[in-house]
Amino acid sequence: MTMARRRIPAAAGDAAVRAVAAGSAERTERTTAVRYSLEELSARAPGNSVEVRVPPLGVTQCVEGPRHTRGTPPNVIETDAETWLALITGTLDWAEAVSSGAVLASGQRADLSALLPLFPQIPAPGPS
Repeated sequence: MTMARRRIPAAAGDAAVRAVAAGSAERTERTTAVRYSLEELSARAPGNSVEVRVPPLGVTQCVEGPRHTRGTPPNVIETDAETWLALITGTLDWAEAVSSGAVLASGQRADLSALLPLFPQIPAPGPS
């Protein structure tokens, strides 16, 4: 199996995730953090059975299983950037995000709870 080539260097991606976790609302940092985390997700769970969408910033395919070739994939996860960033840093729980409607997940394999958070070591911002 071939792994998708990284486009964002780890140092730049980690820095962007840390900046966002610390409260940065800078668009470039948020975009880099989302795209880097999608790359990290597909590196940790390689495959093509689940499509994760964070429009308009990025999309990736991940998780081993049946590969789809045309049309809408059978397993789709979609959310906004703010929710995705909260999920990858552990400030939002997967089940809570799905039950609140912040994450739309359809399909038998559309559950990332075992893979999230991607960056739990990054501290959540404290009181200012």
